[in-house]
Amino acid sequence: MVKITDEMKEVSLKSQGWALATVSKEGIPNVIAVGCGKILSDSEILLADNFMGKTEENIKANPEVALAMWDWHNAWGYQFKGTARIEYSGKMIEEAAAVDIARAKSRKKSLEPEVFTKLLARIPVLKPKAAIVITVKSIYMLSPGRGYAGKLLSS
Repeated sequence: MVKITDEMKEVSLKSQGWALATVSKEGIPNVIAVGCGKILSDSEILLADNFMGKTEENIKANPEVALAMWDWHNAWGYQFKGTARIEYSGKMIEEAAAVDIARAKSRKKSLEPEVFTKLLARIPVLKPKAAIVITVKSIYMLSPGRGYAGKLLSS
């Protein structure tokens, strides 16, 4: 049974962004940067869908996804493969909105003031239109090195 460990949860908190890969019904791959997400449990990950268009359509057509996250400072990361579902109302939307707020506060502290101002000009308000919940089926090591990169950790 898959298990997202405490170490993986720690990497998720240190990560500056995640990459979500999907595939269209025509088989065309798509990868996006995800800035607002949270590990919900030992087997689920929440992503706030603030701007997803192609990605949302891909998930509707094929819910199998891959999500990568990494801590650049320690050269350590993970890839999570699983099945995504889209929720448009309820508890997960509320949780996604809370993730957006927390991430905005974190960015304000970590970005230079002029960069944060430019970001706010492009994204004045974050309000998720949906929540993407990934049920993780397998976890792989994303860190460089023989014996590390691509190693299956949990399934």
